[in-house]
Parts: sequence; structure tokens; C-alpha cells
Amino acid sequence: MCGRTACTLAADELRRACSYRDRAGRRRRPRWRDGHADKYQPSYNKSPQSMGPVLLSQRHFDQDAPVDKCVLANMRWGLVPAWFKESDPSKMHYSTSNCRSENILEKKSYKYALTKGQRCVVVADGFYEWKRQEKNKQPFFIYFPQTKADNQDNPMTSARNKENSGTVCPAEEASLGEWTGWRLLTIAGVFDCWTPPGGGEPLYTYTVITINASPNLENIHDRMPAILDGEEEVRKWLDFGEVKCLDCIQPVDLGSKKKPKPTASSKMMTSWLTSSPLKRRESDTCKTKGEGESNYVNKRKSTGTLQHWLQVASKKPRTK
Repeated sequence: MCGRTACTLAADELRRACSYRDRAGRRRRPRWRDGHADKYQPSYNKSPQSMGPVLLSQRHFDQDAPVDKCVLANMRWGLVPAWFKESDPSKMHYSTSNCRSENILEKKSYKYALTKGQRCVVVADGFYEWKRQEKNKQPFFIYFPQTKADNQDNPMTSARNKENSGTVCPAEEASLGEWTGWRLLTIAGVFDCWTPPGGGEPLYTYTVITINASPNLENIHDRMPAILDGEEEVRKWLDFGEVKCLDCIQPVDLGSKKKPKPTASSKMMTSWLTSSPLKRRESDTCKTKGEGESNYVNKRKSTGTLQHWLQVASKKPRTK
């Protein structure tokens, strides 16, 4: 599962850390949605119901935006489905901070958002997990390994340099380089937009997709977030495109070079992905600081941590 994260970069640092290449190979920095940069608050301890940064396609807000243009938004952790009828989202009687990949297509709360293509990437320095022991719990902070080129300021032991968080000048924007600071963990998520029944400001919320833990983490917990390893996986997850026959979300054994065997849930997801949109509509089921350390995933070669991307072209993006 995933119950706590940390995201300590300042708003402009986050833009640079989330830079990406568009389809023409040009490096871009995602802009914040209007007003969201001011609302974003860095934190060492982000919990469900708190606001946090997510990366998503600009097409969810502007149908005329380029297909590969990304934007940063500040959303609340804990998905509130668009169909929720109460006037207060806190009246939901069940937790939606995590969504199990095995039954994502069976749960009404997530299925409708997913079939609309409302996918996002949750960005964080890393996430916390607690290992049960005889008399207590051992905390771990899990994050991507940092290369020598990365800024080695550990987000758990040192404060960020806030003096560098000002607005980037046009000259700097024109010569974008690779981000050399802390490599952010990128987690697959699904989001939705809820509007109070009586009217009011729309509330954007998200859930973190979880999967069975990979072998190197299962001794800490049996679940883990679905990690997107690298720009290409992030791009595919966010891209509006044709549904293709691709593998489902699966953890990868970091010590093995073999491709993971498809699970029952992955076979179900693949079957759903390869069915026609009409059939789907007709279907009823359509290094830890503190006590311990864990460094999640090494740079991979050809096989990915996640090899499936739910890309639904027939659904129009939500505009608000």
C-alpha cells in the first residue's frame, strides 16, 4: 500500500524535475495550472486527504492542447468520484487513497474515471512504508536510486534551497537542460473531478494504483505503488492514443532479467484493453532515513517496470 509520501521540492523546482521531451524531441517543462503553484505546499509527510502534485495531460482541461503537452496540478489525495451525491466529500464511508490493480475495473469508484482516460502521475521524493516487527514497526523511506549526476541532497536530512525557487527567465526556459537534482518517484494514478451537488468549485482528487510488492520489497510490505520508471513510461501512461495490447501493471524482480509472468489480473486487464470500446460499454464488468533504508529500482534496459498503458482514445477528456 501507500499511505505516506514526501515531496519537498519548491514549486518551480518541481517543474524542472518533471521536465519531459515532446514527440519532436524537444525538452519541455510542464506549467502549473492557474493558481495551483501558490496552493502547493512542499512537505516531508503527505498523507491521504492532503493536497499534492500530480502530472497529467493538458487535454483534460483544453481539448485543443497538443496530445503530448503536460501540466502540473495540485490535487487532493483520496479519489472522490464524479457521481458522489453528498455535499461533503468527507462523508465517504470508505478509503479511496489506494486502488488495487487487481480489481480496478470492478470498482465503480475507479472504473468510470479510468474508462474516461483520466490517468495521472503522482510525483514524490519517495514513499514511506512500515515493516511489522514483533513489538513495533520499522519505518522505511523508498525512492529511486540517485546517480552521481544527481544532486545528492537527501530530502529526508537537509532543507531545499528556497532561493532558487523563483520564476525562470525566458533565456533559461529557451535552453532547457536535464534536471540534475533529486530524481522524483513517479507513481501511476487515476483522478476524477467532483462538483458539489448544489454548485461550487470543482474538486480534483486522485488515487494511487497499487500492485503486489516486487521481491526486493515484499519483506517490508506485500503491496507497493505502481511505479513508472523513466520518461517513456510516464509519457505512455499520460498519452491519449489508441488502446493497444500491452501487459498489465506488474512489479519487476530487480534481481531477475526475465520478463514477469502475467498474473490473473493482468490477463483480465489485457483482455479488457483489447476489446472494442462498444463491447466495453455494453459489458457490466467492463535509502530510508530514520531507521531503515530501501532504494527501489535500478535503471533498466529494455524491459519496463510497467509495460501496460491504459490508453482510451474513444473517450473525450473532461474540461472544467
